[in-house]
Amino acid sequence: MLNRRDILRLAAAGASLAAVPMAHAADGSPVRGGHLVSIVVPEPQTLGLTVSNPTIVIAINVYDGLVTYDGTGAPRPQLAESYEQAPDGRSITFRLRKGVTWHDGVPFTAADVKYSILEVVKKTHPRGIGTYSQLQDIETPDDHTVILRLAKPSPVIWAALNSSETQILPKHLYEGTDPLTNPWNTKPIGTGPFIFKEWVRGSHVTLERNPNYWDAGKPYLDRLTFRFVPDAGARAAALETGEAQYVPLSPVPLSDVERLAKRPDLVVETRGWEAVAPVFFLDFNMRRPQFQDVRVRRAIALAIDKKALARTVWYGFAEPATGPVPAFQTAFAATGLPQYDYDPKKAEALLDEAGLKRGPDGVRLRFNHASIPYGDDFKRSGEFIRQQLKKVGIEVELLNYDLPTFLRKIYTEYDFDTLNAYYAAFADPQIGVQRRFWSQTIRPGSAWSNASGYSNPRVDALLEAAAVEPDPQKRKALLGEFQLIVQTELPSISILELKQFRVWSSRLKGVNVGPIGVYSSFADAWLEPAPGAVRG
Repeated sequence: MLNRRDILRLAAAGASLAAVPMAHAADGSPVRGGHLVSIVVPEPQTLGLTVSNPTIVIAINVYDGLVTYDGTGAPRPQLAESYEQAPDGRSITFRLRKGVTWHDGVPFTAADVKYSILEVVKKTHPRGIGTYSQLQDIETPDDHTVILRLAKPSPVIWAALNSSETQILPKHLYEGTDPLTNPWNTKPIGTGPFIFKEWVRGSHVTLERNPNYWDAGKPYLDRLTFRFVPDAGARAAALETGEAQYVPLSPVPLSDVERLAKRPDLVVETRGWEAVAPVFFLDFNMRRPQFQDVRVRRAIALAIDKKALARTVWYGFAEPATGPVPAFQTAFAATGLPQYDYDPKKAEALLDEAGLKRGPDGVRLRFNHASIPYGDDFKRSGEFIRQQLKKVGIEVELLNYDLPTFLRKIYTEYDFDTLNAYYAAFADPQIGVQRRFWSQTIRPGSAWSNASGYSNPRVDALLEAAAVEPDPQKRKALLGEFQLIVQTELPSISILELKQFRVWSSRLKGVNVGPIGVYSSFADAWLEPAPGAVRG
C-alpha cells in the first residue's frame, strides 16, 4: 500500500526509476481493442499547435515528431528513422521513414518537415523561437532527407525534436495560411497513431485508431476520448467508478491522493513528469510603475512563505524553488543564488524604504493578480499569495479567468499587474526557462512566453551565447550568470518546483513512465478487459 510519503519518495527517485520506459503487464501480452477515456483540464483552445499542456496531451496522439526519447533522454527514431550531426555541429541530417502518410492519405515528405520547422515552429512557437534561433535554412535533397543548416552549433535542438516541441504539420493544409488561425487546428490531420474524429466543445475530443500507422500493429486501442471535467472531485469520482481510466493533469484533489493510492484498481504514478520539470512562478508586469523599484519586487518575494505554500496548498507535491532553473536540470542549475526566504519584517522594511508607507487603512499598495486556470490548486495558490501579502500591507484583487480570457489578457493585451502560472522547464533551460526572460519572446499573441515584458541586454546576450556554446562547462557558466542576474533583479519570482503525478486504472497497461511520459502517446498502451467482459 502506498501512502503520501511513499508517493513523494517515488517522486524524489523518479529520475532513476524513469530508466524503465514502459509499465508492462506481467505476461507482457497486449490486448487489442478497447476504448480509453481520459480527462483533460482545462479544455484546450487548439489541437494544431502544441504549446499548452491540455493541447499537448491530446495532440501527441495525432502527431508524431522526428524523434522521441528513451528513459535516459536519448533520442530514438520516430518519423526520422536515422539522424546524424556533422563534426562541426553546423548541420543535422535526418533520414525520414518511407511509406508514412498523413491521415488524409497524402504522403508525408521532407517538405512537410521543412515547412513546419521554418515557417511554424521557428516563427510562431514561444519556445521554438529560441530553440531554432541558429537555424538558417533546411535543405531537402529528396523526399526523405532533411538537412538542418545552422549558423552555429545549437545543442538545445536535440532536446526539442519530439512532437510536443517540434510538431510536424501537413504543408498541403497549412501553406499560405496563418498557422495560428488555420481551421485545421481544430480538426487536426497528423501522422500519429490516432485519427481525429470529433471535438464537441465543452464536452470531449474523440480520436480513433489509425489503421495505416507506420509502426505496424499499433496502436492497440480502438478509440480515445478526452473529456473536459473542470471539477477535481468529479475527476476523482470518474476514476473510482471506472468512467475514466486516465487523468494526467491536475488529476484529483491533492487531499484525495493518499486514499486513492491505496485502491488496488488505481495507479498513482509520479514518474513521467521529470523532464517536464514544472516551475511555478509569480510574474510582475514590468510595464507597471509600481514594480519598477526592485525593493518592491524583493519585498513581495520575502512576504510569501514558499514552504507553507508547498505544504498546505500542494500537500507536499512541491518544494521551494531556489532559482529559475529547476533542480532536475542538474547540468545547468546554479548554486549560491540570492534567496528570498520568508521574512515579513524584512519585507515591510523594504517597502518602507521604497516609500510605500502604510496608509490610514493599513494598506501600502494595491494591485490585481491572475491565476493560471489549470485547476483548483492554482486558484488556492493565488488566494494563499493574497493572504500573505495582506500581512505586509498589500491588497490584492484576484482575477479568475477562463483559459481563452487568461491567454488574451496576459499574452496579447498584457492587462494584468501580477500573475501566477507554471511553465515546463523541459530538459534544457533554453527550451522552457529562457522564454520567461529573453526579450525576443515578448511577442503579443504568443502564449506561455515573456509576459512580464522584462528586457535586459546582458541577459539576452548570455542566453544567445549559451545557445551556441558547444563546451558544456562554458555553457553552464553563461547560464549561471543569467540565473544570478534574474534572481537578483527578480522580474519573476520562481516560487515552487511542482512534483506532479498521474492517476490511471490498473487495467491500463503500457503507459510510458519515462522522463517525458506525460507527453507520450498511447501507441503502446492497452486495456485489460474488465472482469467478465468479452472483447471481439
